[in-house]
Amino acid sequence: MNTVDHYLRPGTLQLGAPPPLSVYIHLPWCLRKCPYCDFNSHELNPKDPSAPLPEARYLDALRADLEASLPLVWGRTVQTVFIGGGTPSLFSPAGIERLLSDLRLLLPLAPGCEITLEANPGTFERERFRAFRAAGVTRLSIGVQSFDDAKLLALGRVHDRAQAIAAVEEAASSFDTFNLDLMYALPGQTLGELEADVRMALGFQPPHLSLYHLTLEPNTAFARRPPVLPDEDTGAMMLDRLIELAGEAGLERYEVSAFARPGHRCAHNLNYWQFGDYLGLGAGAHGKLSFPHRVLRTVKWREPARYMAEALAGNAASNQDEVARKALPFEFMLNALRLREGFELPLFTERTGLPPSAIGTGLAKAREKGLLDKAEGPQVRPSDKGFDFLSDLQEIFL
Repeated sequence: MNTVDHYLRPGTLQLGAPPPLSVYIHLPWCLRKCPYCDFNSHELNPKDPSAPLPEARYLDALRADLEASLPLVWGRTVQTVFIGGGTPSLFSPAGIERLLSDLRLLLPLAPGCEITLEANPGTFERERFRAFRAAGVTRLSIGVQSFDDAKLLALGRVHDRAQAIAAVEEAASSFDTFNLDLMYALPGQTLGELEADVRMALGFQPPHLSLYHLTLEPNTAFARRPPVLPDEDTGAMMLDRLIELAGEAGLERYEVSAFARPGHRCAHNLNYWQFGDYLGLGAGAHGKLSFPHRVLRTVKWREPARYMAEALAGNAASNQDEVARKALPFEFMLNALRLREGFELPLFTERTGLPPSAIGTGLAKAREKGLLDKAEGPQVRPSDKGFDFLSDLQEIFL
């Protein structure tokens, strides 16, 4: 791989101060692969369920990965940390504490750094929630998906309604802030069933709620054997209803799929959407890092055993590529337009090193189509129509 000096050489972009830096850490194992999931997740050991998680070796690999990555982020402070998967809560609290200790030892973390851990509602993980808090996790994200046992079975989830309820109650008592993930437009789901799910979630007064439309992704079990899903019109009605219910409960829709109470927006995801930087650690983890004259994308080896072997040998990255100048406008807009408030035009130049004229034609076209609000100062904001037809708006900048 190229050295940091290679990325510091002169180039055509003119970036100023580097953007905020986050760290994403991928823990890839699950008890069972869900049929809709296209993430880099791996069943712990389908041939031998009693086989132990290779926790110590993986943590060693993560430390080696971080040490090798330090020259790329030297002197920068980490604003947020997100531990995703997979099912990160399969790792022991002691393992998470070691991981965060290694991170603090090698990189400065900002005061009040948001540290999120994804967790499943199964009883096995729920009993660990308080210990994760003691280990340094400040925010829990719980993959509930549904409170309906029939729907959970259809989704291939390993937990049931009772476990989901107990997990949310435990999270609410253990953490000052947490997120609930729910999915809608599930196999055979009616509008009434969706409303019951959302009302159940809102009954816990979550500080943050993420609501995702089930989609059939390529190379998943659902893509090979598609279930019967609600039609497009029903899915749209479901979205309208859940937005209405979340608003009535005091949750603001600040991003396409994210709703939050004041002071509880996800700082880590906001950094993604505002085209900030993030160091990716772990199997299959992606990263984005800015230098004075270029933006770098990194990818780590995807398969866990290969990743551990390569990381321990000092070669965790399978790819490191500069983002082409012509690709930067779309990459920025793909993220920033997900925010209900949009962005201020100077942010585009700060994060891409390109002049505003690079998106001028697209902005004019989007406003002509009614997909952006009329220009008022530097703010670029999706209109109600643009937010409803976000893909159409984003594609203008391809």
